[in-house]
Amino acid sequence: MSRRSMSATLASVAPLSLICAMSFMSQGAQAADYARASFGKLADGRAVEAVTLRNAKGVRAAVINYGAALQSLVMPDRDGKLADVTLGYASLDGYLAKPEYFGATVGRFANRLADGKFTLDGKVYQTPRNNNGQALHGGERGFDKVLWEVVEVKRGDTASVRMRYVSKDGDQGYPGTLTVFATYSLNESNELRIEYTATTDRPTIANITNHAYWNLAGEGAAVGAMGHILTIPAEHYTPVNDKLIPTGELQPVADTVFDFRKPQPIGARVRAARDPQIVYGKGYDHNFMIARDVAKEPRLVARVEEPTTGRGFELLSNQPALQFYSGNFLDGSVIGKSGRLYRQGDALVLEPQLPPDVPNQPKFGSARLEPGATYRNVLVYRLFVNGARAH
Repeated sequence: MSRRSMSATLASVAPLSLICAMSFMSQGAQAADYARASFGKLADGRAVEAVTLRNAKGVRAAVINYGAALQSLVMPDRDGKLADVTLGYASLDGYLAKPEYFGATVGRFANRLADGKFTLDGKVYQTPRNNNGQALHGGERGFDKVLWEVVEVKRGDTASVRMRYVSKDGDQGYPGTLTVFATYSLNESNELRIEYTATTDRPTIANITNHAYWNLAGEGAAVGAMGHILTIPAEHYTPVNDKLIPTGELQPVADTVFDFRKPQPIGARVRAARDPQIVYGKGYDHNFMIARDVAKEPRLVARVEEPTTGRGFELLSNQPALQFYSGNFLDGSVIGKSGRLYRQGDALVLEPQLPPDVPNQPKFGSARLEPGATYRNVLVYRLFVNGARAH
């Protein structure tokens, strides 16, 4: 593809403000590259930056350092047509006005904490209750609503950007100063990798993940995401109460609407009101247990394919649990990058992590992080078309 045609294609899927400021580095002999551009300013004058990673196969991932968020992911379909397949905003204003966690890094504790509380070494800690009386994704000002520092960008066989955020002792009620790194990388095998690491100066809890909304038909596509074919290799899931807090049970998925061990269209059972769990979540908003331990290396936690375009990905992570959310609370009040309204079912979210509320339900594991230890969550998206991965 020529530089002129590449620029034209990019302009059709990325924010105009980003394109105007963007100039890719000289390609040379290295295929994986990056570009840096302005993405606006916060009210206090601090600059927000977008770093776009791209490979020679047409895949591009744009990351903004506000919320360490995946702002777009462009990939081809079976006919080579490029489209952005993640939901989000064209400018910083949207992320500030109605965040919705689009593509964001969420923490300190991703998912929900019952009543916003947890106990550590006999002391009860209270975090902000920002979701129906519960704590969600770290509180009112979690990692998705702060400006991260871009500390390193690289090109070569793999293009990458590394960002850092220091969450001070007492931030959102959590103990200890937590130093967090988020690294996004893209290689020539069409693998997008997100790695989170964190260290602390005193005992605390940590559970950090990415909250990308995916529609592999294309962001804003009329068909939505309920026709996506989903596989989750989990034998059990954790039922929730009407506040979407796990009840403490571990239920088999067999003979339920939660059985995705074989590929299933998401929409086939997403409105199965005979199951009270679907009623509570207004669809899927549940944790699937992939394993009971944090693994050393990433393992398969989900596979998604969109049949009309052939686009898909395998998702791998070292984490033991996967939160699957079917976009139930998208209500048409958000106008996305394409100028289209986002409605219920227009995207799916897959979040590898520790089980929700695990500090209050230790039989499912532990979120405790000690000084001298390193928290680590690795997410690998193996992008493919028509079931075939690039090599």
